[in-house]
Amino acid sequence: MQQKLYSYTLVSLQFLLIGALLMSGTSIFSSILAILIFICGALMGMYSLFYNKLNNINIIPEIKEDAVLITTGAYAYIRHPMYLSVLLMMLGVVMVDLNVFRMSLYSLLILTLLLKAHKEEKLWMEKSEMYRAYRQRTKSIIPFIV
Repeated sequence: MQQKLYSYTLVSLQFLLIGALLMSGTSIFSSILAILIFICGALMGMYSLFYNKLNNINIIPEIKEDAVLITTGAYAYIRHPMYLSVLLMMLGVVMVDLNVFRMSLYSLLILTLLLKAHKEEKLWMEKSEMYRAYRQRTKSIIPFIV
């Protein structure tokens, strides 16, 4: 039960931080660069969804009983393309009105998504030998880097 509470806390924090970023600054539509970064993030999310069907996705960092490991598309390079999608979209939002407060919120969002990724990976490592091999050949969130 305590593990589920931790998972729900991370998801709640993620959405709270996204909401705070969206409401704390100037509209994204005031910067072409911000719009382009946001669109890149949205496209990454759609591309990832094409390979990882909706019934396989779990926003809570828990593994569904019938979950299938996806290793194609963006998942061939990174284990958490949906997190990259969120980070890119919110980077676009932050860039419009860059200040210490918004950078702090964005940093907390990065930390939250890293904690979610760590939780998911720990569960997958316990569940699947195939995941251990997959983890060795892919990066976590940023292709070819991290």
